[in-house]
Amino acid sequence: MRRVDLRKSKELFEDLAQVIKEAKAGEVLVILFEIGDFSAVEKSFSFVKEENRCELLNSLKFNQVDWTIVIKKESV
Repeated sequence: MRRVDLRKSKELFEDLAQVIKEAKAGEVLVILFEIGDFSAVEKSFSFVKEENRCELLNSLKFNQVDWTIVIKKESV
């Protein structure tokens, strides 16, 4: 399991795609990012689903401004 902090990311989904690409098969990633207007949360669900290389295990509000998703990279 690896924790990835993307709260300061300027390009959240580009950085998230890179993190997923570099993850090992079967690795669980805990990804932290800023909520903003909440659209990033909804988009993260769709993004993970569209990647077809990972499974969304959990999603929760971390504090007032941050959100956490837990994903598992599928075995190849």
